[in-house]
Amino acid sequence: MMRRLITALGGLGAVVALGLAHFQAQAENDSDPLGERTGGATTVHANGRNAFSFPLANLSDDERARFVVGNSFFRRNWVEAPASTTARDGLGPHFIARSCGGCHVQDGRGAPPDFRAGLRPPHDPTVGLLIRLSVPGVGEHGGVVPDPVYGDQFNNAAIQGVRPEGRVAMHWTPVHGRFADGTRYTLQQPHYRLTDLGYGPLAPGVKLSPRVAPHLAGVGLIEAIPSRDIERNAAEQAAQPGPIKGQPNRVWDAFAQQMMIGRFGWKANVATLAHQTAGAFLGDIGITSRTHPHEACTPRQKDCLAAPRGGAAASQAASGVAVEIDDRTLGDVVFYQATLAPAARRQAADPQVVRGQQLFAQAQCATCHRPSYVTEEGPFPHLSSDKLRQQRIWPYTDLLLHDMGEALADHRPDFAANGRQWKTPPLWGVGLIRDVNGHQRLLHDGRANGVLEAILWHGGEAELSRRHVLQWSRADREALVAFVESL
Repeated sequence: MMRRLITALGGLGAVVALGLAHFQAQAENDSDPLGERTGGATTVHANGRNAFSFPLANLSDDERARFVVGNSFFRRNWVEAPASTTARDGLGPHFIARSCGGCHVQDGRGAPPDFRAGLRPPHDPTVGLLIRLSVPGVGEHGGVVPDPVYGDQFNNAAIQGVRPEGRVAMHWTPVHGRFADGTRYTLQQPHYRLTDLGYGPLAPGVKLSPRVAPHLAGVGLIEAIPSRDIERNAAEQAAQPGPIKGQPNRVWDAFAQQMMIGRFGWKANVATLAHQTAGAFLGDIGITSRTHPHEACTPRQKDCLAAPRGGAAASQAASGVAVEIDDRTLGDVVFYQATLAPAARRQAADPQVVRGQQLFAQAQCATCHRPSYVTEEGPFPHLSSDKLRQQRIWPYTDLLLHDMGEALADHRPDFAANGRQWKTPPLWGVGLIRDVNGHQRLLHDGRANGVLEAILWHGGEAELSRRHVLQWSRADREALVAFVESL
């Protein structure tokens, strides 16, 4: 079938050929040409509310026990210090959620508030949609420079005796358009501002970058994609004609203590799950760790600096550093995320889905959303499982940064990423977000309501793909969406 598909699409041009070359090479060398086992032997056959929450299908019994422990610390709320629950105290002083699961509900995706519901409580967006802050300049290791008063992330909640940093206000303006067949559509352009500021004004020129929490299933396999494959993606795109020229982000990793290729975050500004998890514990929940031993309080936030700390005695005994989560517990939470299984594809042989796969290639989507890889050992074997190795996986991403146009730009540099660049997000699991989280808000700030709206927001290097879709009939548009939602 794959050979017929490729033959039928011959002559579409060099850039299309690049994407098809990946399809062809992988199809001929793999016993799973439709990519139904999205994570190879790790794949689970799941749907519904818990589709993102299963362990890898091939985990051992001992690893499943560790998965359960990590799940417990991922989902349960942390509490203010001092508390009798010393293993889980130290919440805040500033925070936006009380647990990892507060943003990644059911290990799934966050969302902005429904623009039709307004922002009065309980519709505050700063859960599942956080606002990153930075001022012009280049920080340590080439990263961002935080706002001097509010730091690198805006937190709308605080423990007793500490002021919250403020609130996030949003409004939306409609963007109208029309397909070639006359069908009208309307997108909603979000706008953000920060109000009720607890510590005075923001710095002049501060940049705001809204970002929703992504779904987590399969992230351990993403971490196990060989770096040379990501670099090869960039080299192949650079050698081809046309506008698509992705580049890897290169970021500082606190666990590896070196610069690495970024894979996580909407701008690929994080290299490993360990770094991402420790950073989220500090930034989102206010929990310190050995790599992030100091609370995220700036010198102007005196009440934050004076707030009580938690967990110090227990963590100091375990790791030698007085922090609120010890190395072992943090490692269990990292292991839990690394071993969340991707769900198998659905309806891969359905004629509409097969037609959508042809259109996916025709519109050059496969150039950036590269279908498949073979994994190798990840960066920290003690924080993941060897069951992740040597798996043929189908995440549909090149993990590169691309200019996505002015409409999506946040104008905020982040290591090598500029203000118009975003990482190609993996597409696996997109069709299950509605089952797990009750919505399908896509893109970095959740502005797109579904796959088709996400495509219509594409610009920059992806402008040609968007124009392809604008010319298609309703049936072809629906086929493309059906294919993406099958992944």
